[in-house]
Amino acid sequence: MTTPETTPTPIFHQSMTAPLRRVLVKRPDGAFAVDDPVAWHYTARPDLAAAQAEHDAFTAILREAGAEVVYHEVDQPTRADSVFVYDPALITNDGAILLQLGKALREGEEAALGQQFEALGVPVIGRLTGDQRAEGGDMFWLDDQTLAVGRTFRTNEAGVAALRALLEPRGVTVLAYDMPVYDGAEACLHLMSVISPLAPDAAVVYPRLMPVPLWQELQRRDMRLIEIPDAEFPTQASNVLALSPTACLMLAGNPVTQQRLEEAGFTVHTYVGEELSLKAEGGPTCLTKPLLRRA
Repeated sequence: MTTPETTPTPIFHQSMTAPLRRVLVKRPDGAFAVDDPVAWHYTARPDLAAAQAEHDAFTAILREAGAEVVYHEVDQPTRADSVFVYDPALITNDGAILLQLGKALREGEEAALGQQFEALGVPVIGRLTGDQRAEGGDMFWLDDQTLAVGRTFRTNEAGVAALRALLEPRGVTVLAYDMPVYDGAEACLHLMSVISPLAPDAAVVYPRLMPVPLWQELQRRDMRLIEIPDAEFPTQASNVLALSPTACLMLAGNPVTQQRLEEAGFTVHTYVGEELSLKAEGGPTCLTKPLLRRA
């Protein structure tokens, strides 16, 4: 047993692509097998046993890549989407910012994640309140001092302003981009639905739905952009989790994107997510909340 004197100080991250060392996940439980898939905007009712098996295989890949896998154990018996732990918070070098989710059925996930952070020793340095709305899927670190945020049906201007107020005193620039309506308010088109950083100089992208100013910013930064084909957007080919600047994890069943990533020099790991991801519209970035990234 470690004593308070020997317990290491937590180190967090403002990176999307440094080697993944510690990651929070939530194994699907009874809430995930929803009785009303339409209300949750799922394509069908997930098979719980199959989803759990897929999740176990998914976390095995994370461990094999060198990450410590930590489970979100706060009970949430009515929150099917709580498996998507990326959304309720933003992790910074100093700790976590608790967000307020834009999907009404997810209300309360933020507080539950805050309880888990407390148990893990992750400090909460701020939280959104009132009419401020933002979801983690609408934001990613462009670099260690620049956060990109999408204004969507799930993230509003008040949420963006709150993030600026919390982060700019810490030396972070927040760049906001407007996302298209796409399939409407009930569908989930996050900013990270169309881009996943892979390395400091590379990302996988779906240009058709990207904001023009973001595309121009990536060009200005001389980013290598690996484009996914139209046919693989519905199967979440643009949702890719960086395990390190040279390795990544994506859903199986996207062979064109996988080949393009391998040709770009990445080691690509895949997982089967028929129940876990495709029915519930959440890929590997959604299923994980990286707590520590460092070389």
